[in-house]
Amino acid sequence: MSTRAVRQRPTSTSKQPSQKEEATTASASAPSASRWAVSQTLTSTANLANLLPTGTLLAFQLLTPLFTNNGVCDSVTRLLTLLLLLLLGLSCFLACFTDSVKASDGKVYHGLATPTGLWVFDYPDGSGTGLPKDLRSYKIRPIDWVHSVLSVLVFSAVALRDKNVVSCFYPRPQHETQEVLDIVPVAIGLLCSLLFVVFPTTRHGIGYPLTPSTSSSS
Repeated sequence: MSTRAVRQRPTSTSKQPSQKEEATTASASAPSASRWAVSQTLTSTANLANLLPTGTLLAFQLLTPLFTNNGVCDSVTRLLTLLLLLLLGLSCFLACFTDSVKASDGKVYHGLATPTGLWVFDYPDGSGTGLPKDLRSYKIRPIDWVHSVLSVLVFSAVALRDKNVVSCFYPRPQHETQEVLDIVPVAIGLLCSLLFVVFPTTRHGIGYPLTPSTSSSS
């Protein structure tokens, strides 16, 4: 009887991942996904700085490291930092009541909205003969108060995300305080961004970007 060679069944070199390896991979991808979501949320919150007056935001970025001593505060610098934040917040509040108007010379001038109209304060001619005759359409409206409050809230969210400000007022925050500092600014940013979309404004105040039609006339 002839002997036939027994052919062995080829064995697969690839191994199926074990349950332990799958669990490890899942646990590694979960934090990555959560970190990505947090990063995207913080990026959206940082973009809210575009809704603030550019001069106020620039002053905040330049003066905060100086006033806080790069986050290392004592009783004096902490008080000065608090006063600085209050003044910048007031600047954001008042900037929402400013507006721009085009004069007969083609230039754009700025003014402060009042209950009766617009008070233009940078027009070279005190008589205002080159300005539109009817400025009553620029008077204060309820939406201006909404935007002023939202602007202050956005500034607060940006300030609470600044490491120098946080280190100044909370050098060693507790776990609960750190959670509040991580969550509240993001929540404020998301809420304000939604409200800014729902309640838009047509004002082009000091420090805010002009629309193409307005800027082309300047």
